[in-house]
Amino acid sequence: MSSAQSQAFDVVIIGGGPGGYVAALRAAQLKLRTALVERENLGGICLNWGCIPTKALLHSADTLRRIRHAGALGITVSEPQVDFDKVMARSRQVSQRLNRGVTHLLRKAGVTVFMGTAHIPEAGQVAISEAGGAVTQVQARNTVLATGARARELPALAFDGEHVWGYRDALAAKALPSSLIVVGAGAIGMEFASFYATLGTQVTVVEAAPCVLPASDAQVSAFVQEAMTKDGIRFLTGASVHKGAVDGDGVRLSVAQGGSTQTLHAERVLVAIGLVGNVEGLGLDNTRVVLDKGLIEVGDWGATAQPGVFAIGDVTGAPMLAHKASHEGLACIEHIAGLRSGTQHRSPIPACVYSHPQSASVGLTEAQARARSSDIRVGFFPLEGNGKAIAIDEASGFIKTVFDAATGELLGAHLVGPEATELVHGYTIASTLEATEAELMETVFPHPTLSESLHEAVLAAYGRALHI
Repeated sequence: MSSAQSQAFDVVIIGGGPGGYVAALRAAQLKLRTALVERENLGGICLNWGCIPTKALLHSADTLRRIRHAGALGITVSEPQVDFDKVMARSRQVSQRLNRGVTHLLRKAGVTVFMGTAHIPEAGQVAISEAGGAVTQVQARNTVLATGARARELPALAFDGEHVWGYRDALAAKALPSSLIVVGAGAIGMEFASFYATLGTQVTVVEAAPCVLPASDAQVSAFVQEAMTKDGIRFLTGASVHKGAVDGDGVRLSVAQGGSTQTLHAERVLVAIGLVGNVEGLGLDNTRVVLDKGLIEVGDWGATAQPGVFAIGDVTGAPMLAHKASHEGLACIEHIAGLRSGTQHRSPIPACVYSHPQSASVGLTEAQARARSSDIRVGFFPLEGNGKAIAIDEASGFIKTVFDAATGELLGAHLVGPEATELVHGYTIASTLEATEAELMETVFPHPTLSESLHEAVLAAYGRALHI
């Protein structure tokens, strides 16, 4: 074990995902002596086994879908062939490239990186165990826990990596399955359902909630389910898995729905029922850090009940999103550096689903807004009224806005259709700047663009929409 006196840092960050490595880079910018501990891959789950590789796969699926649709645009092509191995290999190559990029950024910034498993023997100390057995102990004036989360297992059916998949297995499949059951219709489940169905897999989605994307606005949820059903995906909502077993040629699930039970069979099952925080083995019982249902309780700036120990990202709970973790990491480090204090202002966090069709949102759903106040204004603009959407033959979808009628505050915005995930930032910026309907109405949007629909959805909330 190396000397604690020779290894002292202003900040030790445990976890090298989008929360941890961004926090480390900001800490280095602020001239804090910074160490980052990562047990597996720099960039974390998001970069290596989540956000980035799934988008690479979905880009392949989108390209395939566009080629198949080329005839409608006056372009004659032969039936495209899918090389599944190359599709999966490219996804891994994208992640590896970005992993190297993160490694380079940390090195350039002067961050000390330890590859190993961290344990807190006492507040202010971090012990790092490397794969070879060596242990390094360092002093930490401040410790930031950014350990993320992992896939939650289905009680009736544990992951086996072959027949019963978590998201990592779905990203590393060696062959395209002929049939797939996806348990869970949140963002992860819907994205994989979309990808595999586009490539030709027979997909069934089982969701315990009465609708898919249960965190989304009801109109978005209904639209997405209808569109994906037309693409050949079968949905069982309000359904729960009671039993599961692997047999010789796949997996059998006993699924209860509406008072009856049916048996489903598929070559593979992907379980996407949520995430559980990575808190085991950290030594939190040696601190005053409080856990609630496996998640770390935090206050402003990520502060825990233990002075000098902070937590950010997925390990602190929903929404478990990479951009939220990065944002929290920046705020936490700037608080440690003395640049932020007092009560933390919570910025609006957008949520995106990259399935086909795409959907995105920020703020309250219409139902949530009505529960808070009956005095709201709702705008709805179908993409059928947008010239660019018609020109690119993607006029299926809509934009929806929710305003406080008394103050003009933008309470929520919901998008579904082409490039929804790229457009939602417009409303996020507006909410961050506390813009009202007045500023949004006066904003000039370029023509012809999909973004004009954002403007029309604001106008629609006040009875002023022009193109519907």
